[in-house]
Amino acid sequence: MKTLEQIFAAKLLKVKAIKLQPTNPFTWASGWKSPFYCDNRKTLSYPELRTFVKTEITRLIMEQFPDVEAIAGVATGAIAQGALVADAMGLPFVYVRSKPKDHGLENLIEGELKPGMKVVVVEDLISTGGSSLKAVEAIRSNACEVIGMVASYTYGFDVATDAFKAADVKLVTLTNYEAVVQEALNIGYIAESDVDLLHEWRKDPAHWNV
Repeated sequence: MKTLEQIFAAKLLKVKAIKLQPTNPFTWASGWKSPFYCDNRKTLSYPELRTFVKTEITRLIMEQFPDVEAIAGVATGAIAQGALVADAMGLPFVYVRSKPKDHGLENLIEGELKPGMKVVVVEDLISTGGSSLKAVEAIRSNACEVIGMVASYTYGFDVATDAFKAADVKLVTLTNYEAVVQEALNIGYIAESDVDLLHEWRKDPAHWNV
């Protein structure tokens, strides 16, 4: 029987939400060169897949964080998923901006959290973990408790693992780098010869070059 990680990896590859180009790398916003690109927002365009993501994130929250009292999405990628999950669970929803807006109330958190609320953060993708953990800091600064985070995908970089551990945040994901690479190999999307290159990239993505 396939695991959730394998099933979701296959679904992402099917709709081309994940692209692997070992010999023609992408350039990330950070400037890193990468043979790997993941765009979970594409799942929103496919009703069955959108429902799958909503259902599985909801299930993971209920299993892992049953005390949850509110859901927070990280802008912009996880606003829609977070709102869908909050609606399914009948819970309050907020989203956290990357920086306060420069007009009006200058909010960093959009929506209302009551002090002391137990919050689960929903994220679409974890790379270094920096932006995700900034959202955690904002919620904690709002006198609330972050009891965990659920993300659709993680690259599993050591820097992110260390950052989540230091921030004392439990992270649960629908799928991950290993599952995607294995599924891509299974369906012939990449060749066996590409796997070593992909693994080399993940060891030190900041300094990798094809």
